[in-house]
Amino acid sequence: MQCVLCVSFYADFGPLNLSLLYRYSCKLNKKLKSFTLTRKRIVHYTSFDQRKRSNAAVLIGGYAVIYLKKTPEEAYRSLISGSNASYLPFRDASFGTCSFSLTLLDCLQGIRKALQHGFFDFETFDVDEYEHYERVENGDLNWIVPGKFLAFSGPHPKTKVESGYPLHAPEAYFPYFRKHNVSTVVRLNKKIYDSKRFSDAGFNHYDLFFVDGSTPSDAITRRFLHICEGTDGALAVHCKAGLGRTGTLIGCYLMKHYRFTAGEAIAWIRICRPGSVIGPQQNFLEEKQAAMWLLGDSERSQKAKLEERAVSNLITSMDDLNLNSAHNGNMCRSPSSDHLQEVTHTLTHTFTLTHTHTHSYTHTHTHTHTHTHSHSHSHTHSVARYLWGQVRASPPPSSLPGLEEVRLHQRQTSGGQCLLFINFISSSSSPSSPSSPLSPLSPPLHHLHLLLFINFITFISLNVKPNLILV
Repeated sequence: MQCVLCVSFYADFGPLNLSLLYRYSCKLNKKLKSFTLTRKRIVHYTSFDQRKRSNAAVLIGGYAVIYLKKTPEEAYRSLISGSNASYLPFRDASFGTCSFSLTLLDCLQGIRKALQHGFFDFETFDVDEYEHYERVENGDLNWIVPGKFLAFSGPHPKTKVESGYPLHAPEAYFPYFRKHNVSTVVRLNKKIYDSKRFSDAGFNHYDLFFVDGSTPSDAITRRFLHICEGTDGALAVHCKAGLGRTGTLIGCYLMKHYRFTAGEAIAWIRICRPGSVIGPQQNFLEEKQAAMWLLGDSERSQKAKLEERAVSNLITSMDDLNLNSAHNGNMCRSPSSDHLQEVTHTLTHTFTLTHTHTHSYTHTHTHTHTHTHSHSHSHTHSVARYLWGQVRASPPPSSLPGLEEVRLHQRQTSGGQCLLFINFISSSSSPSSPSSPLSPLSPPLHHLHLLLFINFITFISLNVKPNLILV
């Protein structure tokens, strides 16, 4: 038996934070795997206290979503089945009447969505680090979206203890920020410290002030989203306590970019950083949900259209290629042609494409370069899937002079075409002979040859040598 305590700010009482959900899950997993408990039932129970019931339901419901792969709705139905009474909704960290009810289902859905987007992974979660840095004396900070959003209490001019409350100067955060790739600081409260202390240390710093406990204007919201979308690295966001204003703007980002509902966003932010989003800020997120979804959907659609247009242009240019041209003939007679044929030969027994009319084509090196436009479009997806696996399994190329980085990308068009992109980023300035583009490539680069083998779906670029663009 273990007692789980919830520390409240004012009239709030949960949901329990991420470290408690983690510790509960670990304890339950340990009991389920225990040999001595194999024939015993494990009973999850709590008192009749409505607040404790709601928190207990989040624990077992969250476990069902994370480990049993239940949907939030399935877990919720189990918790309300039979004679179980309804669960008391959670409220914000304030006194007085609560204008927004955060439900048990909101919490389970927030956990599920955060899990889907990779915001947490209990296999790698460092509970000791979480509990260390959430303490006021150690910085009072929490990750909402790891690698993107860090919420923390506002820094002060000097590091000191005032009336028993630890205060931290900007410099106290520098080591942690640098270690975790925080590049930008956003201040939402009035100026207490000089922003140059961050900017002089190499951090970007922005001021987006709005009154404590209030909601941001549309201009501030747009500005915040623009900063977040244009920032490389993580953002550390703070107001006075790093709860209300901070959680509100981060919630807008979650709704726009991850399609969280207002309830899901508030639930997840509070599970990460209890006490976040207060009073009218809850209703503000609820009112802005539809607008954030629409804005995010519109931008994603525009981006997809631009990518689709670029891919379509690439496909069109490749459709005109004659794979039996003299250029390809010369390429096959290059010193690398023997290796190309050798790789092709190894594909004879493994690389088979099935036609839609139930007959198949087994590719051998005798007709390596005789793919037609009709074949390429009908078989692109399966070919690309096979080659992608081959590329991923290939050893990293190391023989290209000045090679610094290799990037692999896969794109799929609305018509089902699938493209593989391999980009060799080289600092070498010595050009190679245009008549023999494969000559500087040695056998370890066999995945490049594989891509050339079906070059109707492949685009290869060496960005510092335009004369070595191979198709």
